[in-house]
Amino acid sequence: MTVPMNMTDYEETRRTFRLEVPERFNFAADVVDAWADRDPARLALVAVNGDGTDVTRWTFETVARRARQAANVLSFHGVAKGDRAFLMLPRIPQWYEFMLGAFHLGAVPMPGTTQLTVKDIAYRIQAAEASVAVVDGAGLDRIREVVSICPTLRTVIAVDVDAPEGVVAWDREVAEASDVLPDHKATRADDPLLLYFTSGTTAQPKMVLHTHASYGIGHEVTARFWQDLRAGDLHWTVSDLGWAKAAWGKLFGQWTMGAAVVLWNGQGKPDYSLMLRMIDDLGVTTFCAPPTIYRQFVSMDLSGYDFSKLRHCMAAGEALNADTFTAWRAATGTEIHDGYGQTETCNVLANFRCLPKRPGSMGKPVPGYDVAIVDDEGTVLGAGEVGHIAIRTEPERPVGLFREYWRDEARTKAVFRNGWYYTGDLGTMDEDGYFWFSSRADDVIISAGYRIGPFEVESVIIEHDSVMEVAVIGVPDADRGEVVKAFVVLASDQTPGPELVAEIQEHVKQQTAPYKYPRQIEFLEELPKTVSGKIRRVDLRAREAMDV
Repeated sequence: MTVPMNMTDYEETRRTFRLEVPERFNFAADVVDAWADRDPARLALVAVNGDGTDVTRWTFETVARRARQAANVLSFHGVAKGDRAFLMLPRIPQWYEFMLGAFHLGAVPMPGTTQLTVKDIAYRIQAAEASVAVVDGAGLDRIREVVSICPTLRTVIAVDVDAPEGVVAWDREVAEASDVLPDHKATRADDPLLLYFTSGTTAQPKMVLHTHASYGIGHEVTARFWQDLRAGDLHWTVSDLGWAKAAWGKLFGQWTMGAAVVLWNGQGKPDYSLMLRMIDDLGVTTFCAPPTIYRQFVSMDLSGYDFSKLRHCMAAGEALNADTFTAWRAATGTEIHDGYGQTETCNVLANFRCLPKRPGSMGKPVPGYDVAIVDDEGTVLGAGEVGHIAIRTEPERPVGLFREYWRDEARTKAVFRNGWYYTGDLGTMDEDGYFWFSSRADDVIISAGYRIGPFEVESVIIEHDSVMEVAVIGVPDADRGEVVKAFVVLASDQTPGPELVAEIQEHVKQQTAPYKYPRQIEFLEELPKTVSGKIRRVDLRAREAMDV
């Protein structure tokens, strides 16, 4: 299938592209309602249940109507502009109803993963002084446990379950509500839109505040350039709805471009065979997943799947190794385009279709973003020098960058300084302008005076034929301060043992600077990950601390 690209000349697009930000903007009204008025029958959402046996399709007209009904339900129960609402739902269509209904009113959703514990939920509601909580049946018991310690919480909404007394029966009330939304003033561009909680390594999660225009408009660059979307595409980003990746790949940019999105309610460990069948059966045209999922895919027999409609693939969350890139291209005919960004941003760096691919690279800056490698004082470093990956904020702040860590002035000032936003990630830029990830700033391993980025070691170990997955951290050492420790998941036909440890260590010594080799290797059945597939090194560090 030959499809024209949205960007054919990178440098020219970088020079000329600008996002216009009006004084007032509301995504639900200005994008979703607009598509419903212009092309009501256009496909917007394909929702699939966990085992793939039930598929529901919503047009933009359906999405817009249900969003207006949701807004009327929320308004009836006293939800108003500025109210914070904790939202914890599995991957079901009602998530969209609530999100868009809240956007209409100017209420501020706080999405969370369904894996949150009672303690997690209480912290979020208390920190944001949320007045609304939205859960399904599985989350209702956890909400009951926090009600007594969350005095601001006045409205509990139950979705996809019979609601007990005192709890809003969402599905019934939305179905019965009017789809005529009373006139209301559109939100201002700088009004709060979303609060995301993002974990740190040394403190409680930070509240990332995005505004209506910056995030709602900013994600156009994510969809237009990195995802290369256009009207009529069917896009699938594999992500839980509690993470910002859902905003990246299941909502803002996709619907701005007039593309439809896939919502698969898979729970627990991914069913990789089912995922591949869905790409085939649904006719997915663009696909984004963590590298971990691609690595699982290419370890399978892919010859029985039809990838003829799949034209563009992306990966994010960690760097993609070259072997997986090559194997996926050979099996599907599509290349995987790495991209980079954070909960605090839209897409910032990417490998684009119109540029040569460099597997393992983060790519080049997205049009609208000025990105550089800088030192602590904000001085731009030269090619090959390791420094902070930073986004220029002066004299012009890019559209899509978060406003602040809400109610945390100190953390906000720590990352916005010297005319830059410091991402907290370290990397390099090569002579051709491609960026390469080194590590999180707080993940750097300092061993006998050497600074070692975990990814530098991981990217070598993953190339060993015996290794399926790997994560590297620094562990205390009396002589060297820290040494490198690798946690390795082996391919299914491999057996752990001292001989394999020595073989992997020698492999690293041969492929990179010898001081980087892992002096300790531990074999695990699986690595700790977020629901979106990112490896959690913080859990591995905590595990090591308990063993000391």
